[in-house]
Amino acid sequence: MSVSRSASANGTRAAVLVGLWAVLAAGIPAELAAQNGGRGKPSVPLHRLEGHGHIHLDGFVDEPAWDDIEPVPLVMYSPMYGGELTEETEIRIAYDERYLYVSGRLFDSDLGGIRANSFTRDGFSGDDQFSVVIDSYNDHETAVAFVVNPNGARSDRAVWGDAEWTAGTRPFNSDWNAHWDGLAQQTDDGWSAEMRIPFSSLGFQNTGGEVEMGLIVYRSISRKNERHVYPDISPEYGFFGFGKPSLAQRVTFSQVNRTTPIYVTPYVLGGMTQVPTLLEPPAVQAAYWDRNDEPTHEPGLDVRYSPSSNLSIDLTANTDFAQVEADDQQLNLTRFPLFFPEKRQFFQERSATFDFATGGITDRVFFSRRIGLDRGELVRIYGGARVVGRAGGLDFGLLNMQTAPRAGAPGENMGVLRLKQQVFNPNSSVGGILTTRADAYGKRNIAWGADSEIRLFGDEYLTMKWAQTLDDDVVERNVLDAGTFFAQLERRRQEGFSYSTRYRRVGADYQPRLGFQLRNEFTLFGGSAGYSWFMGADSQLRAVTLSAETEHYYRNSDLSPESRVIAPQLMAGLKAGAFMTLTSRSSFESIRTPFEIAGLTIDPGEYWFHEAEVSVRLGRGGLVRGELGGSAGSFYDGRRVSLRMSPALNISRHVEIRPGYDINRFELPGREYLTTHLARLNLDFSLDTHLSLSTLAQYNSTIDRLSVNARFRYHFREGVDLWVVYNEGYFMERTNGRDPVRPWSAGRALMVKFSHTFAF
Repeated sequence: MSVSRSASANGTRAAVLVGLWAVLAAGIPAELAAQNGGRGKPSVPLHRLEGHGHIHLDGFVDEPAWDDIEPVPLVMYSPMYGGELTEETEIRIAYDERYLYVSGRLFDSDLGGIRANSFTRDGFSGDDQFSVVIDSYNDHETAVAFVVNPNGARSDRAVWGDAEWTAGTRPFNSDWNAHWDGLAQQTDDGWSAEMRIPFSSLGFQNTGGEVEMGLIVYRSISRKNERHVYPDISPEYGFFGFGKPSLAQRVTFSQVNRTTPIYVTPYVLGGMTQVPTLLEPPAVQAAYWDRNDEPTHEPGLDVRYSPSSNLSIDLTANTDFAQVEADDQQLNLTRFPLFFPEKRQFFQERSATFDFATGGITDRVFFSRRIGLDRGELVRIYGGARVVGRAGGLDFGLLNMQTAPRAGAPGENMGVLRLKQQVFNPNSSVGGILTTRADAYGKRNIAWGADSEIRLFGDEYLTMKWAQTLDDDVVERNVLDAGTFFAQLERRRQEGFSYSTRYRRVGADYQPRLGFQLRNEFTLFGGSAGYSWFMGADSQLRAVTLSAETEHYYRNSDLSPESRVIAPQLMAGLKAGAFMTLTSRSSFESIRTPFEIAGLTIDPGEYWFHEAEVSVRLGRGGLVRGELGGSAGSFYDGRRVSLRMSPALNISRHVEIRPGYDINRFELPGREYLTTHLARLNLDFSLDTHLSLSTLAQYNSTIDRLSVNARFRYHFREGVDLWVVYNEGYFMERTNGRDPVRPWSAGRALMVKFSHTFAF
């Protein structure tokens, strides 16, 4: 264990690099960086309800107070920007000292065409939607969105990064939940909805009794792929342009009285886990399978408190995630580890504050799945705390969690501190991060870094990131080998010409053990270019994009090429909502150590392989939705053909079926032909917005295992829930030359959890 390094030396390195970072950022002229920095409109005051202006929340927009408010002017966002609205829509906005109110009279000439497929909280099944997006901090970068469908099912999500889909990562989190109310009613002329959002659920900054926020409202008509939006936003700003905080209408509130309740959520959990255990001599005379029963019964507690409008504190004790949906099975076609997204709500909430990506889709300094999970197995969390807030233009977040010891491993303390300061204009920032991971024996891993994202002018952005690690199990050779650097210049634009050019270096000793790093010891040069057209009113096409992307990886040790990718692509979107993508991909891999893919060995050598891929995404408003795709071509020294499908079908508004199937056929010389299967079936049943049952069954042929995850939920009211969760795995091959024969069950668990939120 390396413990003799000089802390002061490392501190000096960090100070020099941070100072250099500040010089680089400050060296950009403010007047240049500020050009076109805020695309928002002049701020307008919202209607304040006074005296008789009471709103009775029932989903019917029939109170006299609504009639005193002018509807906002809406424009068509899609399928044809600026086109004539095919259905009448009236959206009104008001507030009082405690709540923000939003209503919609959503007329429809075809009542049978209204898509009302789901009762599930945070679910989307191709439904019509009514939504408000609120940039509550007025930072032009983050927002929260509240959505209601015609069944009254509510969704809420957090938005970050100005809703930019950078590096293929979606810029929103649907697992973020807040306390608010929303109801909808289907009427003789369409449907209507009302929302009531407490200011206590929004973070904001109050200046002299006045609050300014950004606000977007929209209505979507799924069967037509039609979206009405306020304010006037052009689709040239990207896939989620209608939800970009920087394009929101600035609105003002006066004399807002934000309460500061304390939300206390105790829970009780009980259940049983059964695991088959093979007993063998000499412990017993003859080997046989026994069953180990492990009962569970324990309490836990979550506390949330916002002492001010721009500060939130969360405390958790004996943190539990029994109700979380199982991970989707994946087939690994590379020599690198698989990445599984975070699904646990505690870590999903406020996750954007702690985001520090270092390039690529997966790599990051902080990855919350490192807490409470070890190679997919649960690790008990004693508890922890999270503090998130904003002061001026500074966003800050602090998280600390303590895990329990487990077989062969001590307990660990894990922490992260993230700072991000807005500079120059609302779309530019500089920041830093620090993560720590230390076990009970004193072994530690520390990572720190700095980043900047500067909007230079127009749609041009310059992004730079640097991070460094210090690990007791690694003797770092130098600063470069224990660090990573990323720089990218890009034009973020959906219409016309766009491009990106990037450089990245990752050292062999860079080990962010509280983060995720796909590969080490490389230098990357890459870039992309594309051109997009929005088609005219007479075309069935909505948009067409031609693009090409290339990446070239070189080993740091000798600068020899390790990987290359060249991928031209054609994308076409229909006004009806469907998308088609055609991709031709040429890849090069230089392999020095043999590895396995689905049981097939790839020998050392240099390989060029080429494949063609086609994918079709059906319109989300159709009766059948989902994706279909396939690819064929060379694969290392052989061939591979793959097909995949993931359709979704609503039998009724109570039942949704989402099957999925991936098949891969490998033909490699000198090795047996191999076909892999990955099948899944999601079946969701919802009686109403209170009672639901979700099941997920998956089969993976590479491990010959079937698994089932079933989750029953009864939602009594906001903050009060009962969960019953059942998990079981099955051995599909029971003999496999074994004696005795394995049981069918590879293990099962039944858990019952009840939680109740109290507000003080």
